[in-house]
Amino acid sequence: MQAQIHPTYFDKATVTCACGNKFSVGSTREKIEVEICSACHPFYTGNDKIVDSAGRVEKFKSRTAAAAKSKK
Repeated sequence: MQAQIHPTYFDKATVTCACGNKFSVGSTREKIEVEICSACHPFYTGNDKIVDSAGRVEKFKSRTAAAAKSKK
């Protein structure tokens, strides 16, 4: 292994989520900001939270509703 080529490792790097949750991890960056964490992610919380900026979810729901009507 070569000396002096590896980045500094922080044992107590602080991760801050957009929801306000904070926790510590090991990382090469001292402060990390994320948009979604395990405290607010729908998979972990069980809540139906949809992050959609282009209207794709509504378009998908309308297509599935139209397909269900045509099958009847």
